[in-house]
Amino acid sequence: MKVAIKFGSLDVTPDGEVAGFEAGDTLVRRLLRFFPTAQLIAAQPQSYPEVEVVSLETLDAANTVVVNMDVADSVEVWHHLRAQVEHPQIMNFIWWDSTRFDHPIETAELALSCALFPTFANSDRTARAVAASVRRWMVPQLAERARISGVNLGIRWERLQPRQEPEVPVVLYPAIYVSERKQPEIFVEIVTKVAKRTPILVEARLAEAHLVSDVAMKLSHERWAKVGPLASRDDYWVALAGTTAFVATAREESYGLEYLEAMCAGAIGIFPDREWVHALLPANYPFIYRNVTKAASLLHRAVTETAACRSELDAIADGDFLAWLRTHHSDDSFETAITEHITSWFGEIDA
Repeated sequence: MKVAIKFGSLDVTPDGEVAGFEAGDTLVRRLLRFFPTAQLIAAQPQSYPEVEVVSLETLDAANTVVVNMDVADSVEVWHHLRAQVEHPQIMNFIWWDSTRFDHPIETAELALSCALFPTFANSDRTARAVAASVRRWMVPQLAERARISGVNLGIRWERLQPRQEPEVPVVLYPAIYVSERKQPEIFVEIVTKVAKRTPILVEARLAEAHLVSDVAMKLSHERWAKVGPLASRDDYWVALAGTTAFVATAREESYGLEYLEAMCAGAIGIFPDREWVHALLPANYPFIYRNVTKAASLLHRAVTETAACRSELDAIADGDFLAWLRTHHSDDSFETAITEHITSWFGEIDA
C-alpha cells in the first residue's frame, strides 16, 4: 500500500520542494520524511525528481491510502475515489485545534468525517477532543465505530543550534499569526510593561498577510521591537538559539509545537493557566500566569534572572528540563505511532 498526502494549501516549487513555513507545510515535509515514496495530491499532476504530484483522478486508489489533512472534505474525496475502487482508503490527519470550527454545521461535518474514517491527531489531547465531539454529534451507530488516535508531534532535536546568549534579552512572539485566538494584544500589553522596566528586544516573525495588521504595526513602532517576515527554517532555528524567553497568550492550541521548539532551544516559556498548557508541560511548571500583571512579573524574572529560572525548570524535572522535553515530546514517537496506526488500519506501507 502506498501513501498519498492531501493538503489544500500545498505549494510545490519548480524543483519539487514543498514550500512555505506554516504548520501545515512543515507537517507535509515531515510526512514525506516518514514516507519517502509518498505522493502529493493536487489539482494538476506533475512529476519531480524527488516527489510525484497526482490528482484524485490519476491516483491509484486501489493501492493507496490518502492521508487527508483537509479533514472536512473526506466524504467528498471518498466519492471521487469510489468511481475507481469499491473501498477507498482514507485517513484523516487532524493537525489543528479541533475547536477551530464554531458553527454547528462545521462541527457536525468534522464529527461525521471522523466517525466515518480512521482519524489520527497531532496530540493525544486533540484526539480526545475529537472523540468527544464524535460522541456528542453522531448517532451511536456511527460513534461506536469511530477509530481515533493521536500522539504528540514531538521535536526534531537535530535541528537545534548551539545556544547563543544575546547581549540584550530577546523576547519572542511565539506565533506567525496575530489572529484573535492568539490574543496578540495581551502579548503587547505584557511586553510593554516589561520594556518599561528593563532593556529587552521583542521579535515577531509573521506570515505576510499579518505584517500589516493593526497589532503588528503598533508593535513595529516600538523602539524595542522588531517585526518582520518569516525567515527560512535554518534562520528560524538560529534565531531560537538566541531567544531568552517568550510569552504565550493563546486561548487554545492543539499542541504547541513552536513553544516547545523555543523551550528546547533554551528559551523560558511564560504560559497562561489553561488546559492546553498543562497538557504540554510537567506538573508544577513555575512560569504560569492568570493575569497580565503576573505575566509581566514572570517575564521580568525570565529576562533578568535567566540562569536562576532555568535552574527552577531543572528542579521540577528531576534535574534536567530539556531531558524531560526530549522524553515527552519525541519526533521518533510520532513517526512510530502514525506508521503503526496506518499499518493497523490499512495494511503494510511501501517503503
